[in-house]
Amino acid sequence: MRLNVFKSKIHRCRVTEANLNYEGSVTIDADLMEAADILPHEQVQVLNVNNGERFDTYAIRGPRGSGVVCLNGPAARLAHVGDLVIILTYASMEREELERHTPRIVMVDDRNRIRSAEPAAGPKGRR
Repeated sequence: MRLNVFKSKIHRCRVTEANLNYEGSVTIDADLMEAADILPHEQVQVLNVNNGERFDTYAIRGPRGSGVVCLNGPAARLAHVGDLVIILTYASMEREELERHTPRIVMVDDRNRIRSAEPAAGPKGRR
């Protein structure tokens, strides 16, 4: 049986732009995507810390080092510039893979620059 599991996240980054007239997605700084192991066009879930909205979209690579987190298309209505969001990814894997899997957590500062990118603590403190 395949399980859907937490793969990675960019924790509490700030929305820097909202572009209602773009066709969809979230544009993310290439450095953040790389650190969180997010590929272009990969499905992501965005959790808005400020208003509780949760929605799925896909990632587009933004300019490296820019700190950009831009909600595009309809998602632009679900957050304001300056809102804190958590961007999550999931993966489908067998139980045996899951037992070896360690999610990746990227922590950022208030300008969406990487403070740390580390494996998440596993059960009973396992990393």
